[in-house]
Amino acid sequence: MTLSVIIVTWNGLRFLDPCLCAISAQLQPNDEVIVVDNGSTDGTVEWLARAWQTVRLVALPSNLGFAGGVNVGLRAARGDLLLLLNNDAFVEPGCVPALVETMRQNPQIGAVAGVLTFDHRPEIVASAGITARRDGLALDRWTGRDVHSLPTTPQPVMGASGGLALYRRTMLNDIGLMAPDFFNYLEDVDLAWRAQLRGWTCLLVPNARARHIYSASGGQGSPLKQRLLGRNRWRAIIRCFPDGVLRACLPYMLAYDAMALAYAALARKPAMIAGRIEALRDWSALVQERRHIQARRTVPDDAFASWLEPPPSPWRTLQAARRLDMLLERKAH
Repeated sequence: MTLSVIIVTWNGLRFLDPCLCAISAQLQPNDEVIVVDNGSTDGTVEWLARAWQTVRLVALPSNLGFAGGVNVGLRAARGDLLLLLNNDAFVEPGCVPALVETMRQNPQIGAVAGVLTFDHRPEIVASAGITARRDGLALDRWTGRDVHSLPTTPQPVMGASGGLALYRRTMLNDIGLMAPDFFNYLEDVDLAWRAQLRGWTCLLVPNARARHIYSASGGQGSPLKQRLLGRNRWRAIIRCFPDGVLRACLPYMLAYDAMALAYAALARKPAMIAGRIEALRDWSALVQERRHIQARRTVPDDAFASWLEPPPSPWRTLQAARRLDMLLERKAH
């Protein structure tokens, strides 16, 4: 099986050389690296053409977001296995072989997830795949956990974070690519849910790790990120949750949104509200997409619902957000 590595970048020139050096050292002769440039203005295209002639460069005239850029790379790729890697993620030794070998040993699975750690604190997990809750939230799994406490063998997870995800081409041929209208954030969640609906599974490989500069592009807590998260959460829910699961979970979802909207109003964060309004405006189109996705579902409601964890209390949710903010504040200092 050949491997195609797809790296989407937007004004990320400062990250690319260490990212490419780390990944290139772990590839086989027939593997390829594709860099999709999303209309950068920092000289990325010119630098890549000069410094990395072994890389296949796809230069886009404008920014299609992570989802759109990934889709361009996936369509250009020649490999049977397709590895997504953030431009600000730096694979550690043995990462790529561990991901590929897990895929080889498990021909029935559609995706493999790696572990992202914080670049400034590589002993702490930033993401170990995706975890999902009954209130419709999908989050990075095991954030804040010490890497030394991770299991040593592959573990089933709902899906892979797009920052370090290995997909099987046959799965993507079956379920489709990322939803380009998501632009940034939760497009990997939507893809993971669509895979689950078709019976494709995902494994986390704990010893396949990459250091990641968290939210380097979108900015942690930025209005853009707040708007897109609020919008795309509901897009993924409307598109992917089966009717029975949606009915059972809707009270949790509405309770979470009531709390989030109250917080947005008190903290004067209008982007959080705007994102949810935007999702409502897209209702008709999302319902049409939902009909197509649900018509192809092959798993029962309980199989889908088995991935949904009970939502924690608001206090625990706030504590988790504060812990992440503290980790990122230490990076800034």
